[in-house]
Amino acid sequence: MLIQINDNDFHNLLISNKILIVDFWAEWCAPCRMISPIIEELALKYDKKVAFGKVNVDLNEKLSSEYNIRSIPTLLFFKNGGLIDNYIGVTTKNVIENKIETLLKN
Repeated sequence: MLIQINDNDFHNLLISNKILIVDFWAEWCAPCRMISPIIEELALKYDKKVAFGKVNVDLNEKLSSEYNIRSIPTLLFFKNGGLIDNYIGVTTKNVIENKIETLLKN
C-alpha cells in the first residue's frame, strides 16, 4: 500500500516504520509516471515489511526543501529513521528491489 505523505505527517511515518521508501513526484512529470507502476508493484510485494510513500512536490514544498529535492522522480530510502540512500531519475525495478533486499538483510 502506498501512503500519500504530506509536510505534516512525514516525521511520524519516519519514526513508526523500520524501512520507509519515499517517492518524490509531480503529476506533470513524465518520468514520475514511468516509475510509479514499479513503486506500486513493490509496495504490494513488500507489504508489511517496507512502507512506501509518495510526496507530491508541488503540494509539499517544505518537505521537498528539507530533503533538497531538485529533480524528480527522487526515491529516498530510510531505515530506522535515518536517510540511507537515494536514487534520482528513473531506475529499474531490479535496482530498487536489490536495495530493498539489502536494507532488509542489514
